[in-house]
Amino acid sequence: MPQPPAALADVRALTFDVFGTVVDWRSSVIREGEALGERLDLTVDWAAFADAWRGGYAPAMDRVRHGELPWTRLDDLHRMTLDRLLEEFGIGDALNEAEREHFNRVWHRLAPWPDSVAGLARLRERYVLATLSNGNVSLLVNMAKRAGLPWDCVLSAELAGHYKRDPEVYHMAARLLDQPPERMLMVAAHQDDLQAAHREGFRTAFIRRPLEHGPDATPDLSVDPIVDLVADDIQDLADRLGLPGGARH
Repeated sequence: MPQPPAALADVRALTFDVFGTVVDWRSSVIREGEALGERLDLTVDWAAFADAWRGGYAPAMDRVRHGELPWTRLDDLHRMTLDRLLEEFGIGDALNEAEREHFNRVWHRLAPWPDSVAGLARLRERYVLATLSNGNVSLLVNMAKRAGLPWDCVLSAELAGHYKRDPEVYHMAARLLDQPPERMLMVAAHQDDLQAAHREGFRTAFIRRPLEHGPDATPDLSVDPIVDLVADDIQDLADRLGLPGGARH
């Protein structure tokens, strides 16, 4: 059986960022927004709405991080942002409570990138696979069940009571998987996540996702020197780690 690069030979567990790395949040939110708009006869730039909703993600977590809010799970932070955006986009009166709650849970229904499910299945032959996401546990479980994501374990920032990129999140993952950090490989499309994991002793793999923010975005895909491995997608990551089955994808 092919073997991983020598520098990663001792890795036993892979922890994955999820939003943008494993699932295509933007297209999923746009698609559901368009369906909602058609049903309720709303004229909305749903791409702009999706970008604004995601744009509220880091500021909302910072309110928790800085003590402005008590620990608040991501579902509830998403809902705070959604309620504000519905007003800003002029459709605050168009959605009743049930419609708002259903739309807020679009984050539970995000579609995987085309390479994700098969790539994870290959990686799972050798490694323990876990999420390491800011999504709350119920969100990640529902997403995995709907999308067929073959995790061995669902780990969430919720379990640490901190959001990435706080060190407590990475410490929690290593502790719960009973591995020293150097045997953990953090996989993400966001280099600040990898930099934070690296500071706590993790190995790191960067997945290029140039379409995460849409076809018109110009993402910075340069690679930080701390990154141990770079891949074009999760199937490519499996190839680079020496997993069999690459010729069939």
